[in-house]
Amino acid sequence: MKITSWNVNWIRAIATKWFTDWVKIDNADIYCFQETKAFEHQIPQEIKDIFVDYDYCRHAGTRAGYAGTAIFWRKSIITDVVSCNIFHDNPMFYEDGRVTEINFTLAWLSQPLTLCNIYFPNGGTRADGTEMLSYKLAFYDCLIEYIQYKRSSGRGVVVVWDYNICHTEIDIARPKENENSIWFLPVERQKISEYLVKADMVDVFRHFYPHQTDEYTWRSYRAWARPRNIGRRIDYATVSSDILWLVKDFQHQQTVLWSDHCPVSIVIG
Repeated sequence: MKITSWNVNWIRAIATKWFTDWVKIDNADIYCFQETKAFEHQIPQEIKDIFVDYDYCRHAGTRAGYAGTAIFWRKSIITDVVSCNIFHDNPMFYEDGRVTEINFTLAWLSQPLTLCNIYFPNGGTRADGTEMLSYKLAFYDCLIEYIQYKRSSGRGVVVVWDYNICHTEIDIARPKENENSIWFLPVERQKISEYLVKADMVDVFRHFYPHQTDEYTWRSYRAWARPRNIGRRIDYATVSSDILWLVKDFQHQQTVLWSDHCPVSIVIG
């Protein structure tokens, strides 16, 4: 089973022929999108046509043109699906539409699984001066507790997301220049470490490639950052340690250029 995750930076902007061609080539069983920025009536018909063989759930929150997540899954491979926003009882997180989730079983695997698709808060100070780092860190704490709850019921957990944090120095170009920058603050990096330990999750890319450098998932549109490979690895896939043995492959799709993020794919089988 292939899962592809991508921060598309506005789902209405990608409803083009190249996207159709990419989906046909990628051929994933599940697609997780972040920053969809669309309510239900704003999802282009072209997107629905591309995924005619998929079911989907999405959460747009309450703020127009902001955040939003969606999951599309192939109807033929998944049973017992429940979709929801896991923070629906927390208005502070719910309004942004940052999380979608599916709980499912596979015919060839007895253990039930949970897949969380998450667009994490940026954490930078807003234009009106509102401090948002504490909001971001609280979001992580909430997720850690939620995954612990899911694990306690015997579920394997897969989390794909735009983390908006570079974990280590090899996850960012020019670490010294950015050590006091949002996405790379010590308190943020420590929060990633806490998440991996307390929720017992494994960073799949670092599991396969523990020392790989210059491998980024986000590059600014400015200053020719992409051709110069000046970027940050902020889009991850993590799995609970009990299902790490299921992971067969992992890929950063670096040649897909239609967002400031690249897609990330994980194969479970």
